[in-house]
This record gives sequence, structure tokens and C-alpha cells, in this order.
Amino acid sequence: MSYRRTRAVFVKELHHITRDSRSLLLALAMPVMMLLLYGYALSLDVDHIPTMVYDQDGSSASRDLVRQFQGSRFFDIKGFGGYREIERGINFSKILMGVVIPRDFGHDLESGHTAEVQLLVDGSDSNTSSIAMGYAESVVQAYSARVRVRNLAPAKPPVVDARMRVWYNSSLESKNYVVPGLIAVILMILAGQLTSLTIAREWELGTMEQLLSTPLRPSEMLLGKMLAYFAIGLVDATIALIVGVTVFAVPFRGSILLLALSTGLFLFGVLCWGIFISAGCRSQVQAYQMGILSTFLPGFLMSGFVFSIDTMPKVIQVLSVVVPARYFVSILKSLFLKGVGMSVIWDQMVFLAIFGTFVFILAARKLSKQKVA
Repeated sequence: MSYRRTRAVFVKELHHITRDSRSLLLALAMPVMMLLLYGYALSLDVDHIPTMVYDQDGSSASRDLVRQFQGSRFFDIKGFGGYREIERGINFSKILMGVVIPRDFGHDLESGHTAEVQLLVDGSDSNTSSIAMGYAESVVQAYSARVRVRNLAPAKPPVVDARMRVWYNSSLESKNYVVPGLIAVILMILAGQLTSLTIAREWELGTMEQLLSTPLRPSEMLLGKMLAYFAIGLVDATIALIVGVTVFAVPFRGSILLLALSTGLFLFGVLCWGIFISAGCRSQVQAYQMGILSTFLPGFLMSGFVFSIDTMPKVIQVLSVVVPARYFVSILKSLFLKGVGMSVIWDQMVFLAIFGTFVFILAARKLSKQKVA
């Protein structure tokens, strides 16, 4: 492999990138645009749940329970009414949940009997309704535990004092794990799209035949073109990191060196994959479509960015094994939130290195076949 020929391809590709100022600006602005759009719009936090209360008892105990819901940040009491008002509110999407406190609620508590509370939930969105029911049950259980302690042993503290501590994301904000995963998905889409057009563009412009007729080796052409877009990818990664830490206030507890190394391995593999796609397409439209199909959909749906891989069908779990974004998402979340070292993420790093090497060889062979032809 000749360093001079590789450098010549690298400089040529850089000149092409810098001459197309609009595409360059779009490539640099895309991480900011996507982070701001998805970071603010894609929120998995379930709080301030619109709720209506139907208090049939009207006792001090029932009012105390209502105050527990009012004091929780997860619920927003929209009003009081009966079954008809609750049903109407759910039908018109004004409330998500109705809390019904039956008659004799206070009397059952004072007599030591089991007191029931009815929850009516809009199940149209199963995920949100399940979370809302969990929050409501925790409020009721906390109230029940306090009443039990007050009635049985008013002068003694509880024997067991259970305290919950949340590690790594103590505020339980979804942006803290959505944004790191979003950075991986953005880089996969951009890197795959940038390089998936490079060889196809050479065919459309008629310059590919000239390149193939030169002493330039396929590996030199591949490496030279990839390095030009590798520089753009590093700039995009830096912009995404700065936006995630400053704008969204996502904590970064890991090593910058490990972040740079993992980002480099990931970009190398995805950029080579884009060139491999481009080498098999003679038009930019076809290359763009193949790039979207092989980067955006797997990166968004099969990387664990939003949807847990463990809950997916077994076939999808097996297919996700070969998606590099899956491992990069895991690395980013570990570095951002947990601050782990190489001893924890080494296996994901090894996969990214193997993936990059394998795809580089595939792309080089694809270009060598075209040179022979």
C-alpha cells in the first residue's frame, strides 16, 4: 500500500467535500438538528399524569389519600367527579386515569379491614398506562404502609427502614439515556449516508473508470476516501457530544480517551460499510436507498436505543447481534452514566474492531472485482 497514493485520494476527496459547501454544512448541522429534535420530542418520562378523583367516602382518610396523589409529581389532579365524568374525560383524552375511593374506605381502615381503591386507566397506550398504574400503586402502598404503622405501633418506628437509591440516573430522566443512544444512531446514519454515495457518484460522473485505470489499489482508494469522511465524522461526534453535555445536561462520567477510541472504531466500520454499499451501486439514488435501509432502520430499531432488545422476538434479537450500533449504544450509555472502564466494555470494543476489519476487507474485494472487470 502506497502512502502517497492514499494521501492523494484523501486530499482529492477532501477537496470535493469542501467545494460542496451546502452538503458540508448539512453534514455538520445534522447532528445538532437531530439531537435537538429527538432529544426534546422523544421523551419517555411519564409524569404529571392527568387524573380525576371520585371520592365516594368523603372521610378524613380518603382526603388524606387524595393529598398523597396531589403531592406526587407524577399526578396532576384535574378535578373531582363521578364515573360519568371519568369516562368522559378518558374518551376526550383530557385525563389518563381515574381514582375511585369507595364508600366506607375510612371505616375499613379504622376497623383494620382491607380497604380497596379502584383505578380506571386509559389503556390505549399500553406502555404509558402500565407506568401510570405502577406509580398509582406505589402511592397507595406507601399510604397503606403509613396507616398500618400508625394503627399498630404508633409510638415505635418501623422495624425495617427500606430506603431506595437509584444509581447512575438518580433523577430518572429519560434524556439521560436517550441522548447517548441518539448520538450513536445519528453517527451511524450520517456515516453510512456520507460514504454510501461516494463511489456511486464517481460512476455517475464518469470518473470511476479513470480511477480504475490508474495504479491505485482498491485498498488505497477505500482508505483514502474513508479517511476524508472519517474526519467529518469526528467533527460530528464532537458536536453531538458538546450538545448532549451542555444543552441537555447529560452527565459524562467516563474517559474521554475511551470515548474517542470507541467512536473511531465505530466510525471506521460504518464508513467502510457505506463504501461497500456504494461500490455495488451505479447510481446515487440506489446507493441512498440501500444506505437508509441498512443504517437507519437497524440503528433505530435494533440497537437498544429506545426499545429494549431483551423484549424483542428471538429472531430480531439474533439479527441485532450484527448491528454495530447496538454495541456503540451500550458503550456510550456506560461511559456517560456509569463511568466504567475498559474492563467492562472491552468485549463491545472488540466486536467493533472485528466488524470494521471484516467490512473493510469486503469493500476492498468489491472494488478489486470492479478494477479487474
